[in-house]
Amino acid sequence: MSVENIAGVVLAVVSFVLVIVSRVQLGKAFAVTPQAKDLVTHGVYSRLRHPMYVFLDLAICGIALAVGRWYVLLPLAILVPLQMRNARREGKLLQEKFGERYEAYRRGTWL
Repeated sequence: MSVENIAGVVLAVVSFVLVIVSRVQLGKAFAVTPQAKDLVTHGVYSRLRHPMYVFLDLAICGIALAVGRWYVLLPLAILVPLQMRNARREGKLLQEKFGERYEAYRRGTWL
């Protein structure tokens, strides 16, 4: 195995674990379609508004690096625009429901 393969495996595994951690921390606020059930601001959500999207994308990048095939990145061409659309919808719903509380949270997070 090359250094690139090992780095890819590590990136994929760590990212996948962080997807699971993000999902667990989201708890009952999780929904497949954008909804404003609760404003989760703890754990990884204290720094990232959309950690499941970010870590899923990084896991795919890690897999591509691990197997040494660029075409593994092709699903990102579909996923990223969908994630961006959902993130905008989620932000709008959260803004409407939580107002200034969401704005303060948004200002303190990266993505």
